[in-house]
Amino acid sequence: MVYDDTFSITVNGQHRRVPKGMTLAELALELGLEPTKVAVERNMEIVPRSTLAEVTIADGDDYEIVTFVGGGDHGLRLDDDRWSVAGRSFRSRLIVGTGKYKTFEQNAAAVEASGAEIVTVAVRRVNIGDPGQPMLTDYIDPKTYTYLPNTAGCFTAEDAIRTLRLAREAGGWTLVKLEVLGEAKTLYPDMIETLRATEILAKEGFESMVYCADDPIAAKRLENAGAVAIMPLGAPIGSGLGLQNQVMIRIMVENARVPVLVDAGVGTASDAAVAMELGCDGVLMNTAIAEAKNPVMMARAMRHAVEAGRLAYRAGRMAKRRYADPSSPLAGLI
Repeated sequence: MVYDDTFSITVNGQHRRVPKGMTLAELALELGLEPTKVAVERNMEIVPRSTLAEVTIADGDDYEIVTFVGGGDHGLRLDDDRWSVAGRSFRSRLIVGTGKYKTFEQNAAAVEASGAEIVTVAVRRVNIGDPGQPMLTDYIDPKTYTYLPNTAGCFTAEDAIRTLRLAREAGGWTLVKLEVLGEAKTLYPDMIETLRATEILAKEGFESMVYCADDPIAAKRLENAGAVAIMPLGAPIGSGLGLQNQVMIRIMVENARVPVLVDAGVGTASDAAVAMELGCDGVLMNTAIAEAKNPVMMARAMRHAVEAGRLAYRAGRMAKRRYADPSSPLAGLI
């Protein structure tokens, strides 16, 4: 092949052939670059940007062409950061409860402000004395939000299973939240009863997201028994104490093959952010929003906290050091 009408040059370490008489501006355009947004170095000397349309390329030239870029993974879109449970995909990693609100209207407004796509709902008897009274479904549409029936208040596997069978009959729900409590003071999970209920429900086709102790061994047993998500408590239900055992929850995240979501104990936005920074797939809360002085405002704060914590986890925090490490270089001080 004959190259009489071309020159051989190097651009950013790669050899190229270009037509004789080509200007640096034309080279930039050929590379898909905007000449006004790049800086060019020719044979170790800066070429003023104002002259790029005038300077022609010479045979053997070595060029470096640079521009400013942001750090990070540009191949991963933030709005594609979804999570999945039991084959269902969600964008919001915040799940909110529907108890303790002063009114259904306040509950609905808080749910909307939270950005949540899943809401937990308790299964309770219909008030046959006043069948026309307002119901939750009148304010929070199950066609818009994914209802997650739970077994709050159940202290035996049998009670929890019975409750969820009724929930499935009432609304066809198979994705459920299972909790079997040990006693009323701490509302700590009874892991033996919880494991037994998980096994039975899995055989019946339920997809159980399971409230559990912050115990990696118990969590793995629940997963093997058919739990589709593990939900360790951060602190006792309704306590607002924040995450008390970050080490164990982090281990649970590392060991699990199913989503791990902190459930219970969150009191404020920083607690939610901590849970997400540990690598949890999401956070479930009720009291922290419902009992805030301004539930709607707190719901919005929790939404941002979960998003910020998730971003921080994905970004990868800096290493902790025992001593100072200056941000600016010390060499060249005046």
